[in-house]
Amino acid sequence: MRSDKPDDPVDRAHLTSVSRPSPPIHRYPPSPGMAELITRYWVPVWSLAEPSTQRTLQFPVCLIVISNSYARFYGVSRGASEVTLADEGWAVGVLFRPSAGRRLVGRPVSTLVDAFVELDSLPTLDGATLAQGVHAAMSDDPHSESSHRKAIAAYEDALARFLPVDEQGSQINAIIDWLEAHPEVTRVSEVADAFGLSERALQRLVEDRVGLTPKWLIQRRRLHDAVARLKAGDRTLADLAAELGYTDQAHFTHDFRAVTGLTPGRYLADQ
Repeated sequence: MRSDKPDDPVDRAHLTSVSRPSPPIHRYPPSPGMAELITRYWVPVWSLAEPSTQRTLQFPVCLIVISNSYARFYGVSRGASEVTLADEGWAVGVLFRPSAGRRLVGRPVSTLVDAFVELDSLPTLDGATLAQGVHAAMSDDPHSESSHRKAIAAYEDALARFLPVDEQGSQINAIIDWLEAHPEVTRVSEVADAFGLSERALQRLVEDRVGLTPKWLIQRRRLHDAVARLKAGDRTLADLAAELGYTDQAHFTHDFRAVTGLTPGRYLADQ
């Protein structure tokens, strides 16, 4: 198991900038047998003189985060999510695949949009034992890759029971993978046609497994693409809006500001 490179594409979800830097984050892929359930693990470790607020445009998946001070299961956030880091600490998080949320909460993921529950309250998982295992793994040296491997092993021991994914889980994984691979797609009908579904059937599937709508999936992917390209700084805002499929720069600016609280120009200037 190896840590991914610092410029991993997942960084397009993180609204980092000169004024909002991120602490070092170690990233690891799941074991091959867990790949239909888990996208990756991430392990930030920090020591800060002043509190730092981290902002993220979450991927359309659920998360588990076990830190030195809490253990939680998160649904999908419609807007930008925030967490404030202070003093010294660590976290070991799981970025799930779209298939996972419904299986772990035992009900439609729409019930957890913009919300979280304490990990030990999940009826499908022994969250307390999992949290204890992760804490034990990280207790010796939270900076050590050996500690990270032990924490990941604790996760995989607990989560293996949710495999194999069900048929609808495989389908929602495939839909979101396809949407990520086709940045030119801007209409829900295109997604439905690609998978031989009616728009209503697609809507029901996405609401059940992700918690939101197909239209939201398209907008989130476009905003992730926007963040990555603004970080690269290699396009004018007008050209970027056109490449992302917006009719004009004003619509792009509206969508970006509505979700992030910043205009694209202001975010670009802070890179």
